[in-house]
Amino acid sequence: MKRWLILEDGTYFEGEGFGGTSNVIGEIVFTTGMTGYQETITSQSTNGQIVTFTYPLIGNCGINRDDFESLSPTCKGIVVKEHARLASNWRSQMTLDEFLIRKGIPGIAGIDTRALTRKIREKGTMKASIVDAGDEFHHAYDQLKAAVLPTNQVEQVSTVKPYPCPGIGHNVVILDLGLKHSTMQELVKRECNLTVLPFNATAEEILELSPDGVLLTNGPGNPKNLPTVVEMVKEIQGKVPLFGIALGHQIFALANGADTYKMTFGHHGNHPVRQLETGKVHFSSQGHGFAVEKTSVDPDQLTVTYLEINDQSIEGLKHNKYPAFSVQFQPDASPGTHDALYVFDEFIAMMDTWKEQN
Repeated sequence: MKRWLILEDGTYFEGEGFGGTSNVIGEIVFTTGMTGYQETITSQSTNGQIVTFTYPLIGNCGINRDDFESLSPTCKGIVVKEHARLASNWRSQMTLDEFLIRKGIPGIAGIDTRALTRKIREKGTMKASIVDAGDEFHHAYDQLKAAVLPTNQVEQVSTVKPYPCPGIGHNVVILDLGLKHSTMQELVKRECNLTVLPFNATAEEILELSPDGVLLTNGPGNPKNLPTVVEMVKEIQGKVPLFGIALGHQIFALANGADTYKMTFGHHGNHPVRQLETGKVHFSSQGHGFAVEKTSVDPDQLTVTYLEINDQSIEGLKHNKYPAFSVQFQPDASPGTHDALYVFDEFIAMMDTWKEQN
């Protein structure tokens, strides 16, 4: 079935449809990751996005039970150069096509993803749609131009009710802004007792649980659309150790007087970051379209701990007074290298020190 990928600037690409058959509108982005398409598609950080994979062949390992980041993915669609109709991997339980059909996520293949990526790099992320090629083009384009993308993405993906994940170690409260399963798994490996709360949990509700630490997770969208979460962080920091990842990092920055901005095309895939204290460089998993503005960081409040190698954007912050730090990258390494898993150990060490001193 022929389908069109239409961009907000009027550019369109024709390709073969696979997966779900619905017409969709979302924000077009590209990811440079060479592995981990299942994790990327099921991460709630891709909520509302049409994800372009720059790696030329996607789907050759199929879909398995272990690599889900969420059970109900909310990305709008995927764009690939070529999708594998047959899966060849001992863990595979279904093909990518079968999975996308089940989840109602449309895909389009046969696209010149290199040309598309260059377009996004030059023009920035923009609205896009995947529609049937038989539709009237001008009508589909008018619908795309008139569409308003939602701003309540975190509300769409966060848990509605609190739930536990019992353990025998540190009592950690997770504020679910778009929680990845792999983040929970890393804390479970460290025997943490987890309580997952909705994004709109109050400071009082969090502190009532007597946590040893609080984790602000990754998630989709603009951190400035979450003013109540920013205020909550202001109330709890200094009273309990705090760790922010990705969107949680941006909210931590806003709570301490820094500003954030929308990036031209964001960071999606694996990116090198430098730890400023040691000079060590490692590759990290990333998936964000917003970043912390460098010039807005108050050095009396926050210390910059990591920078991205290519564009020198901020990748980590540490509070100068309180037990609190954050990273823009996703240390759970899913998908990606395991270079940054030690960040979870730093969170554990921070909680240990806090308990000794209080």
